[in-house]
Amino acid sequence: MTEFKKPPPLEIKCTSVDCANDLHCFKQLKKMSHNQRGKCRACGADLVDWKRLHRRDSKDAAHTFEALQHELIRHHFFHRPVDDKAMRHAQRKGRLLLKDAAKDRLRKYLAPAEPARDGRQTPLEGNTIFYAQHATATCCRTCLEYWHNIPKGRPLSPKELDYCAALVGLFLDTKLPELDDGPIKVPRRPRGLPPEEEVMRQ
Repeated sequence: MTEFKKPPPLEIKCTSVDCANDLHCFKQLKKMSHNQRGKCRACGADLVDWKRLHRRDSKDAAHTFEALQHELIRHHFFHRPVDDKAMRHAQRKGRLLLKDAAKDRLRKYLAPAEPARDGRQTPLEGNTIFYAQHATATCCRTCLEYWHNIPKGRPLSPKELDYCAALVGLFLDTKLPELDDGPIKVPRRPRGLPPEEEVMRQ
């Protein structure tokens, strides 16, 4: 049996665009004029109601999620299938503990005024919390600042942390609608065995 090899890293960055398919990047450049800010840095598309988004109303999450998906990196994580390791982790936690773990992670890696390795502290796979953070722009302080208007250089307030946790929790509910509230026992995948072969053996 051929040993399973991990797929190559994702070829996608926060600044990636596919403007022809309405997938943009709204991360600002220092050289942008006032009139250019808030628009796609590549094509100038003006698609986001920033004033509404910056109210940070978790009850308006449907609109927030729709706006986020105009950006390629966010759209990718909204629609990317959950990898096997991430799904197993979620099942072992269950919905309630997964949300608790998400808030703990936000508190540790996002809430400080100067998080360690800011901009690189959230991996791209292996945990559904990572998917949620990238999708909702709660992955680093730069994304948090330009999407949610929460400035860098100071700790998050309790209200801001709760807002970020609410977005992550809502994403997890959307992405994993059939996840049990409580943990379930999930057998570990044998080393070197691809997920599809493991399923065939069960």
